[in-house]
Amino acid sequence: MILPVAAQPNRAGGVARARARALACALSFAASFAPLALGCNVRDPPRGPEQVCADACASRAERCSRAECSRGCNLVLDRLVEHEGGHVIACVARGRGACDDRAWARCATRVGPHADGGPPAPPPPSDVFDEPDPE
Repeated sequence: MILPVAAQPNRAGGVARARARALACALSFAASFAPLALGCNVRDPPRGPEQVCADACASRAERCSRAECSRGCNLVLDRLVEHEGGHVIACVARGRGACDDRAWARCATRVGPHADGGPPAPPPPSDVFDEPDPE
């Protein structure tokens, strides 16, 4: 077996000192990268627009709990698909009351093409039914 030069027992205690030096180098290397590994909040990538919305809501709307954010984002899924989620979350974050379904629904109706109330209602049906005369 061939030992590295530093590990060859040519002097008394040379191997022990070499191992101690190698251990010290390894520990200092690990200690220098420990803050990087511990400081990173590594998570899985979001799993769709609802998860992205819930994460944004949790960070921007402080009055909403994580469960309320998840429920609200599920409620306004159609706005998320229309890329209006940021506006809805901003509206919810500005709100004063509870972070409930009503708040989310109110904010969802006040953004994007739905802000004006949508298209007009269809005319009511006529009372007179035109039936062809049997001839």
